[in-house]
Amino acid sequence: MTLSLRDEPGRVGCGLAELAARVRHDLDCLDYPTQSWVRSRAHPSGLHVWDVVIVGGGQGGLAVAFGLIREKVSNILVIDENREGFEGPWATYARMVTLRTPKHLVGPDLGIPSLTFRAWWEAQHGLDAWGALDKILKEDWMSYLRWLRAVLELPVRNEVHLDLVEPANEGVFRLAVSGAAAPEQGVILARKVVLATGIQGGGEWHVPEFVAKALPDHLYGHTSQAIDYDALKGKSIGILGAGASAFDNAQYALRSGVREAHVFFRKTELPRINPIRFMENAGFMRHFADMNDEERYRGVGFFLDHSQPPTNDTYNRASAYPGFRLHAAEPWEEVMALDDGVRVMTARGSYDFSFLVISTGLLTDAALRPELRPLVDDIARWKDRYRPIGKSHPLVDEHPYLGPNFEFLPRGPEAAERLHGLFAFNYSALASLGLSASSLSGMKFAVPRLVAGITRQLFLDDRVEILGDFLAYRTEEFVGTWPAN
Repeated sequence: MTLSLRDEPGRVGCGLAELAARVRHDLDCLDYPTQSWVRSRAHPSGLHVWDVVIVGGGQGGLAVAFGLIREKVSNILVIDENREGFEGPWATYARMVTLRTPKHLVGPDLGIPSLTFRAWWEAQHGLDAWGALDKILKEDWMSYLRWLRAVLELPVRNEVHLDLVEPANEGVFRLAVSGAAAPEQGVILARKVVLATGIQGGGEWHVPEFVAKALPDHLYGHTSQAIDYDALKGKSIGILGAGASAFDNAQYALRSGVREAHVFFRKTELPRINPIRFMENAGFMRHFADMNDEERYRGVGFFLDHSQPPTNDTYNRASAYPGFRLHAAEPWEEVMALDDGVRVMTARGSYDFSFLVISTGLLTDAALRPELRPLVDDIARWKDRYRPIGKSHPLVDEHPYLGPNFEFLPRGPEAAERLHGLFAFNYSALASLGLSASSLSGMKFAVPRLVAGITRQLFLDDRVEILGDFLAYRTEEFVGTWPAN
C-alpha cells in the first residue's frame, strides 16, 4: 500500500490539493529536482549500490532524504521497519496529547514555506485557525508527515529492518536486512549510511536491573513500548520516574479508564526547568558544535542532569483525575511479583499494583546497538577523546564522539576506512552536536549540516574521476560561425 495525497479521510480536500500544487511550483522554481551529479558505482556482486541509505523513515529520515534530493543526490533509499504511515513514535508509543515543541518551530520543510506544518494546517482550516491553535496534536503531526512524504514522493521502503552494518570492499557498506519488504537476498549495498533512528537509535531504553530481574515481562512495560491500557481499566498502576513521559502515560492511562496511576520519583520536587527552551534559540542550535570539547561536555552534562519536566497542560490533565497520585522523594527499593500483580517496596511502605510503567529514560552506547556489532570497537566515544579536569559525567562519556557533520570518527587510525561513510543522525549525536538529530527543534540547522557532510564525502571520494571528467570536457556551447560574415 502506498499513501497518496487523498489517504486522510475527511482531512484532504481542495485546500491540500491546492497546497500540493503550490509545493510543486515552489520546488520547480528552485530547480528541484534535476539530474544527479554523483557517479554511479558498480559492485562485483551485481547488486545495486545506493549512494545513500537512510535507516529510519520518521521526521528525521524524511527531512534528510528531501535535503539530499535538493542537492541532486537522487540514488537514495529510506528504509523503515514499521508499516507505512506508522514511522516514529507519533502513532505508536507517544502518549502525550500534543507535541511539547512550540507550534512555530520548523523542521522537515527545510525552509520551503509551502511545506511547513502551518501551511498544511491553514490549507485545511483557514488563516485564522493558526492563531487559535495552541499546540499541535500528535495525530495531526503524524498526518502532516504522511502528507509531506506523499507530496515530495520520497523513496521510502517500509517493513525493512536493519540487522547489521558491515564494512565491505570498494568503499561500500553491506547492510543485512530482514522484514516483509526486504530484498530476497537480504542485503542492501550503500556507499553512505545514515542512522536516522530517533531517540532510541544510539542505545536502548533503560529499565532498572532490579525491575528487569525480578519481574516477568507481562507485569511491566517501558513508556517506549506498546502498553494495553484498555486491559488495565479499573485497576491501579505504578509509574517510576518524573520526566515528561511519566505524566504523558499517567494522563493517558487515566483517560483510558485506569482507576489509579501512582507516579514515584526520587527527588523532593518535580523538575521545573526545561533546558530545551534555552537550547531552541537559533544561535545555540546552529553553533553548539563549534564550541570546544570542554564547553560541549559541560553543556550536555547540564542538560542530562535536568529531566524534561511535564508540560503544564499534561500535568494538569493527569492531576485532574481523582485517581492520580504523586509520590515525591520515594524511590523504589524493591519489586516482587504477586499472584495477581506486583508489589513495590519503598522506604515509606509497600504498594500493590496490577502493572508497572517504567519511565527511566535511555542509555546511549553504541555497544547496545546490535546492528553495529561489527563496528562497535572502531567507534570513538567521548571518553576516548576527552578527559574532564573536574567532574566526569558517565552518561556523556559513552556517547560517540562525532565529527562536525554527524560522521562517526575512528577510535584509532586503522578503523578510519571501516567507518568512512557512516553517520549518526539520532539522539546519540547529543554530546557532539547538541539537540539536533532527533529533535524537531534542531532539524532546521542539523539537516543541512549532515547533507553537506554526505555530499562532501561523495564528491571527494570520486574527486580523481570527477576532475578527469572535467579536464576532458569538450561539449561545445557556442554554435555560431566564426569569423562572422
